[in-house]
Amino acid sequence: MSTVLPDRKKTSIYTFRKKKEQHSPISVLTAYDTPTARLVDQAGLDAILVGDSVGMAVLGYSTTLPVTMDDMIHHCKAVSRGTKNAFLIGDMPFLSYQVSTPEAVRNAGRFLQEAGMDAVKLEGGKEQAGTIRAIVQVGIPVMGHLGLTPQSVHQLGGFRPQGKLADSAIKLLEDARVLEEAGCFSLVLESIPARLAQFISEHISIPTIGIGAGAGCDGQVLVIHDLLGLLGDFKPKFVKRYINLQEIILQALNTYREDVEQHAFPAPEHCIDMSDEEWQKFLGRAKD
Repeated sequence: MSTVLPDRKKTSIYTFRKKKEQHSPISVLTAYDTPTARLVDQAGLDAILVGDSVGMAVLGYSTTLPVTMDDMIHHCKAVSRGTKNAFLIGDMPFLSYQVSTPEAVRNAGRFLQEAGMDAVKLEGGKEQAGTIRAIVQVGIPVMGHLGLTPQSVHQLGGFRPQGKLADSAIKLLEDARVLEEAGCFSLVLESIPARLAQFISEHISIPTIGIGAGAGCDGQVLVIHDLLGLLGDFKPKFVKRYINLQEIILQALNTYREDVEQHAFPAPEHCIDMSDEEWQKFLGRAKD
């Protein structure tokens, strides 16, 4: 059963701010193509993150590190073509903002100028504060990302939860405050203890978006392929799988193969016809 949502305005940074003030959770999902973006938008979610997770969810990489700016711009353009109301956030890939501040600003600008995004996201704590300030100063909204930062997977020793010890928890809190001061409009908190995520959320003024960080954040984000069960047996602890589309799609594909092999598809109703008169004319000419 589909839900018809009332007409709504385009989500903005102001929406994020108001939702935090009103304790109204912010809903975010990833999308990487036009049809998926259209569905997420029609479902009424507040924002779509075109994540560098496209590398693992769509492009077949084992990490996000091989994803390039051209990859991200390509997928962001596709998402923007399918979206009317959701706030669009483009994920800045590895080495698109770490090399120099001017390069970071130029790359951030491409997400808005070429790809139709409303904001960018980048990973890292206080070491990225200067870069964030520079991007914000040219008028580009920035979402921060703390905790498990996939672009630092090798430095972190793998995809491990962060902030489980007091010292690392304090650092995350300090980083969150620095990024707030640097001008981030929101923060993703990934794979950190739920009580720490709630504490951070309550002690900064900008909205937090959790993924594997508990219900105490101001909003939630998931990779849509995880939510829909499209990645096989891979299912992080923090994911709620709302449907197993892999099984449904595989069943449909097997049925299609069987129909083709048994000459059950295409049936007459799937074929283009022509009148007997025209067919006879064709046969008469074809024999000449």
